[in-house]
Amino acid sequence: MNIDRILRVLNHNRVAYLLIGGVNFLLRHQPVLTCDIDVWIEDTEKNRSRCEKALSQLKAEWGSADDNWVPVAKHGPGWLKRQAVFCMISPHGAIDIFRQVKGLKDWSSCFDRSVRGKTGGVSFRGLSDKDMLKCQKALSVSEQKQDRIRALNQAIKRNQQ
Repeated sequence: MNIDRILRVLNHNRVAYLLIGGVNFLLRHQPVLTCDIDVWIEDTEKNRSRCEKALSQLKAEWGSADDNWVPVAKHGPGWLKRQAVFCMISPHGAIDIFRQVKGLKDWSSCFDRSVRGKTGGVSFRGLSDKDMLKCQKALSVSEQKQDRIRALNQAIKRNQQ
């Protein structure tokens, strides 16, 4: 997975996003195996359009069913409005785009609390530890990652001292 390439293209296209999920946890806390990059975008028409352009540049592919996957550029403008979460593939790695995130209500407030980070040279905004914890706790018990919950609780406690 080429995290830098994906983030660089999102940044170049001025997509308003927050890095969430395993890659955010990996870059900010501890190494974990993750097979995709999860991005929560600001859900406005203008930002969805910028995101669609970025995903086209990344040569991402998506389909509403297993038998109709095509490059996202073939879906036409506005396709990101079809559903809340998109799981797609690209030559740079799997990309999940979220228009909403379970356990979190307001993208703007989460952005205000987000943490600035940097990979090997690409800047990003990542979901705060408290908001990552809310996401984990919003999952069913069988879906929760207890190691992340412990690490996030420890990080939050350290930051309060």
